[in-house]
Amino acid sequence: MAEDKCSFCGRPRSSVNLLIAGVSGHICDYCVSQANDIVKEEVTSGATEVIKKEDIPKPSEIKSFMDKYVIGQNNAKKYLSVAVYNHYKRITQQLGNDDVEIEKSNIIMVGSTGTGKTLMARTIAKMLHVPFTIVDATILTEAGYVGEDIESILSRLLQAADYDVASAERGIVFIDEIDKISRKSDNPSITRDVSGEGVQQGLLKLLEGSVVNVPPQGGRKHPEQKLIPVNTQNILFICGGAFDGIERKIANRLNTTTVGYSAAKKADHVDKSNLLQYIAPQDLKSFGLIPEIIGRLPILTYLEPLDKVALRNILTEPKNAIVKQYQKLFEMDGVALSFDDNALDYIVDKAIEFKLGARGLRSITESIMIDAMYNTPSSEQKTLKVTLKMAEKQMSLISKLRLKVA
Repeated sequence: MAEDKCSFCGRPRSSVNLLIAGVSGHICDYCVSQANDIVKEEVTSGATEVIKKEDIPKPSEIKSFMDKYVIGQNNAKKYLSVAVYNHYKRITQQLGNDDVEIEKSNIIMVGSTGTGKTLMARTIAKMLHVPFTIVDATILTEAGYVGEDIESILSRLLQAADYDVASAERGIVFIDEIDKISRKSDNPSITRDVSGEGVQQGLLKLLEGSVVNVPPQGGRKHPEQKLIPVNTQNILFICGGAFDGIERKIANRLNTTTVGYSAAKKADHVDKSNLLQYIAPQDLKSFGLIPEIIGRLPILTYLEPLDKVALRNILTEPKNAIVKQYQKLFEMDGVALSFDDNALDYIVDKAIEFKLGARGLRSITESIMIDAMYNTPSSEQKTLKVTLKMAEKQMSLISKLRLKVA
């Protein structure tokens, strides 16, 4: 009796691990595996085809989505929404034959810590139809030194696109903590600045648009891997940084431009509580960004400092508000959690006192709730109300402990 064979490759049953019988033929496990790879490739390539115009979210729709998660910052959200919308339009234009080529407009956002730069990036990533990744500039160093190479930024984008190069080449990258790669002085360095000016020089080719050979798994851990060429021409870069102390640069510039009595009178109208609204490219240069980088980040916007009202709203209003998160945690243990208004105001006052922005709200709330989260799961308690007295008591206990340690 003749041995059964695979109808696709012709291998006999004795040469394969598994031979599956069909109505009028057989297929081996090798052919099944190859067919699976072919199907995956076809599905992926089909996913990177044309983005339909009706699927592109309008700037107002993008901003409305961010409003659910980010309180305030209307100016920055507007800039970001328009930039993402125009990025979609650039992608669709690449498919047509148009003499007018729309250039990409990379963005740089400046705002003090805890004002929502990274949160806006994470929020906008939830509704995008293009690959999106967030990278931290603090880990980047010049090639050959301890840290990560510039190309690792694109490695992350490739991973977000499931290593589909065509899809990655029209993605969006958010580079956080861009201020941490500023050079140490306003003058070009005559020595190596491997994590400052050197990184900025390396970023130029990415921001401008060029073909970069990217190690898919990171260059230093797997030096033998095959490099993947990625064209960055259609990749949108959004940069964010706290630029701590840049207000002094802005204040100096505003003062030096005032001459005479009338000019001094005009300077009285400067809002000294929010100097970031007057930020200009020359302030970024004074802080330590090289002119070439600033030129490749043509859109400059700022984030407002958070006042008491904004912080109070952040506690309760967003879709993933801090209070709602703790209520969900206690709900999992069958406990109904509520907060007095006085207690919420106390948390906000402490956050302003510590000058930590919205991040301070979580650390303070965690400090107040830690004992309740420890004791409640073991008790029969079904309701818990956080009062001002409870909040003050918990904060005083923590303060005493820290004083003892000190």
